[in-house]
Amino acid sequence: MRSSQVAAEAGVNVQTLRYYERRGLLPEPERSGAGYRSYPTQAVRTVRFVKSAQLLGFSLEEIEVLLDLAAGGPENCAAARTLAEEKLAQLERKIASLTAMRDSLRQLVATCGRSRPRRLCPIFDAIETGDQDPVSVP
Repeated sequence: MRSSQVAAEAGVNVQTLRYYERRGLLPEPERSGAGYRSYPTQAVRTVRFVKSAQLLGFSLEEIEVLLDLAAGGPENCAAARTLAEEKLAQLERKIASLTAMRDSLRQLVATCGRSRPRRLCPIFDAIETGDQDPVSVP
């Protein structure tokens, strides 16, 4: 398959294919007599795997490990599970952090709705004091 065919079927652009080659995620394809890249049909599946793994939050470094594990057979399933569990734990920590940030912002917005004499602005207070985490709002 030519680069444009692989890219179209995988839903990426040709530059993405070349980048994946440079990163080692895709093996360098054979070249035709005219110098065109000639990918095996498996390349589409590999690129789709990479894109799906990225949507799950895996970095390209982690995806490279997953691709190596996937090529190794069932004995590597435990290692892949460990990576997935680590990613899940990272995402849960990120969700907790984002939830705390959202709750803080909700409190700040609610404070802004008070009458002017009762209005405290923890945003300005936090900026003045250099506190980057204005969580406690009266």
